[in-house]
Amino acid sequence: MKVLVINSGSSSIKYQLFDMPEEKVICSGLIERIGIEEGAVHYESEENSIKETIQIENHKVGLEKVVSLLLDAKVGVISSTDEIEVVGHRVVHGGSSFTKTTEVTAEVKKEIESLFSLAPQHNPANLEGINVAEAIFTKAKQVAVFDTAFHQTIPEKAFTYAIPKQFLTDNKIRLYGFHGTSHKYVSEKANEYLQTSNSKLITVHLGNGCSISAVENGKSIDHSLGFGPVTGLVMGTRSGDIDHTLIFYLVNTLGYDVNEVNTLLQKESGMFGLTGYSDLRDIEAEAEKGNVACLLALDINTYRIKKYIGSYIAAMNGVDAIVFTAGIGENSSLIREKVCTDLEFFGIEIDTNKNNIRAKKLTEIHSDNSKVKLLVIPTNEEVEIAKQSFSL
Repeated sequence: MKVLVINSGSSSIKYQLFDMPEEKVICSGLIERIGIEEGAVHYESEENSIKETIQIENHKVGLEKVVSLLLDAKVGVISSTDEIEVVGHRVVHGGSSFTKTTEVTAEVKKEIESLFSLAPQHNPANLEGINVAEAIFTKAKQVAVFDTAFHQTIPEKAFTYAIPKQFLTDNKIRLYGFHGTSHKYVSEKANEYLQTSNSKLITVHLGNGCSISAVENGKSIDHSLGFGPVTGLVMGTRSGDIDHTLIFYLVNTLGYDVNEVNTLLQKESGMFGLTGYSDLRDIEAEAEKGNVACLLALDINTYRIKKYIGSYIAAMNGVDAIVFTAGIGENSSLIREKVCTDLEFFGIEIDTNKNNIRAKKLTEIHSDNSKVKLLVIPTNEEVEIAKQSFSL
């Protein structure tokens, strides 16, 4: 069975075409920097490798480019869209309605749309991917795999907000957690490496969107993203944790309306708000030149990650391994080094020579004296989505 996986992020689309159940990758690729200056198209098959720089205005344009490559007479890998039997989609917010992988129906799409306000940078792009795929792959089953599903094991003491109780019971306002497919995949790989399922892990997913999870005995027990994907760590354009009285100050004193505040916190804050750049590669390049704003932003970013690591060590009463993953986690040796420096009290010591890599496979970056394993594990949300879609 051919299963196409579409993983729409806030500014990117990852895609892979699999032969299942063998998990053989027929082709894969990435559309990146969507809506950010010039975008990039990557396409890889056994016989061809393509990288192209073009303007990609939105996710619809990006998805149409993916399909044109799959069908291309010279580099394509299918002759007809009918060859694809299942399209698996990453969907960020499932709310309280979806706790497992689900076949897409009109009702499912309506529910995904109802959650737009909670994940405004993601759920619209996810639904766009589903709609485009339905129009193109007319004979395929569409399957949604929800980021929030892995975090359903978070206990009530961790997912409940200290607000009047009826908001949880009546309105389902609680911590949901995100990037669950990625945290699930890398935590399973870490446990295979540790040769145990009885582990205490901290998984750090760093991309344009960022999150950190405490994973005990294979189950998520706490997570930095909450009701929507804007809390916790500093992200590309999202603020992460702020004092919520700031929102009232912006509205009541500075004259912003609530939609403007939402846009500010979701699309104009984070690393972009601090530096004018949302892509970490640009920020690191500017920092090397001595750009003071970029140097400070890197300190703010990594300080926040360290605070969460400390809190999750406390929550689990220890940690066996810390896992870095996703675009920044896998490729930025600078971020990993800044996060892991001065954590010797916890038995955490990084080896700067081992760390100086762009990991293509599970890689150790801890020193020989470190009591805690430091691992870089490339995430593969796509294979996890393919497995769950095929299984359904």
